[in-house]
Parts: sequence; structure tokens; C-alpha cells
Amino acid sequence: MATEPPAGKFGNHQWETDHGKSILYQSLSKGHGRETKRHQQDGGPHRSTGSEGCSCMDRRRVVLKTPEVTCRRASEVLLKTLTFIRNLPSFYHVPWEDQLVLLRQNWAPLFVLGMAQEGVDFDLREISAPSLLKKILLNQSLTASNELGSSSLGASLAEVQKMKNLLWKFWDLDISVKEYAYLKGIILFNSGCHVLNCLPYVQTLQQEAQQALMEFISTMFHRNLGRFAWILQLIASLQDINADAIEELFFRPILGQATLNVLLLETLHIKPD
Repeated sequence: MATEPPAGKFGNHQWETDHGKSILYQSLSKGHGRETKRHQQDGGPHRSTGSEGCSCMDRRRVVLKTPEVTCRRASEVLLKTLTFIRNLPSFYHVPWEDQLVLLRQNWAPLFVLGMAQEGVDFDLREISAPSLLKKILLNQSLTASNELGSSSLGASLAEVQKMKNLLWKFWDLDISVKEYAYLKGIILFNSGCHVLNCLPYVQTLQQEAQQALMEFISTMFHRNLGRFAWILQLIASLQDINADAIEELFFRPILGQATLNVLLLETLHIKPD
């Protein structure tokens, strides 16, 4: 018996939408050749790195072990992500205010999905926080110490570990190129934000991407929708990834004090506030 796809942040699954001539459907499908299925079995994610939910991990800060290499690869992933968005006419058919909302709320999950597609793994180095005794000996006031501790120095280990766990789960499912394309459409046109001016249109675009993904999986995996359910659960989890942690870990060494949001808007030619 096929597993029912989970309902959640990504709206109701209305499969009746006719996407045969849809601009979004054609854009997502364009340029992807015939897929070769590498994994015949449909299994759930099983690999995990570290334990989640430990409060001590929230206080620990980490940086990249090899920032020169990893930041370059992360920048390439971000550029490919922005290129994907720029090549979707449907994105530019919504008002610029909606483009702004969609980009701000979805760039981080799209980036993590891009990291999964490109197979970008990375090692971390924990930052040692100075002890209270050392601060006292150095005549550092508690106020100054608190300001130092709250400054943007490294990313939360808990948040980074959450992202690494999701990457492993995507790799375990062995997502194909076409599946990644459809997933990007589902994430970009996330209709969970109800402040959109063109909410019904965005919902339709998301449903088209969901239907395309379901039909592809149904064809490639002999109508076993268990895989479809697993993937939707994973992209729902992507929404919980902290965008600030991503910016701090992968782009702060490059941008310095510059803001990534400004760079994203300029690259996509979206009118700022």
C-alpha cells in the first residue's frame, strides 16, 4: 500500500492541477536528461552525526576547519542557487514585494539543498571561550565579556550539527538531478507565509512542483510514494535551519561585516525596501 504524503508546511496536495503547459513545470524539467536510478530500494534516512537537542551544544561555537576551501565551495553553491532562481520566469511574475519575502524566508533551505546536491561536506573547529578566571585576571568587566560573548564569533554547534544531519539524510536517499530541481521549486514557492500578495498564485506554483515530483517518483520507483513522503518530510525540516548560522559559518569569512541579504537582492535585481 502506498504511503500517504505528509501534510505540513507545504500546503495541500492538489494533484488535479494541469501543468502540461506550465512555465514553472517546463523550467524545472528543462535541461535535465533522462535519469538513471542509482538506488532501486526506497529506504528512509538512517545516518546521523552527533546528538541533537543537547542544550550544551547551543553554547558551543564552531568555525570551519578549512575555510579557504569550504567557503569557496559554499559560494559556488549559492551562485548556482541564485542562477536557478533567475532562470525561473514564474519567480519574476510575482510582485517584487513577494519576491523579497520568498527570498528572505527560503534562501537558507535552498542553500542547504544545494549543498546536498553538490555533495559539500565540511569539518568544524570549536572555538574555545575564555574562562571566567582568565577574564578576571585580564581585568575584563562582565559587561565587556557579555558583549564579546554575544558578538558574531562562530556559529552555534547545535545549528550546524542539525544542518549536517540533514545533509547526510539527503545523501542517504540518493536524490536525482530532476528530484532536486522539483524540490527547489517546492521550497522557493513555499506558501506557508501568508503575507504574500499573490498567495494563491504561489500556492499553485508549489502544487505544480509537488505534482511533478510525485509523478517522477511514481514512474522511477514503481508507484511507491514512500520516497515522496520521506523527501517532503526532509524539506519541511529544512525550514528549521537557522539562516544566521549559515551566514556566519560559510560567508562571514568572505563578507566581513557586509550583509548577505543585500548581496542576494542585488544579484537577483530585486528592488529593496
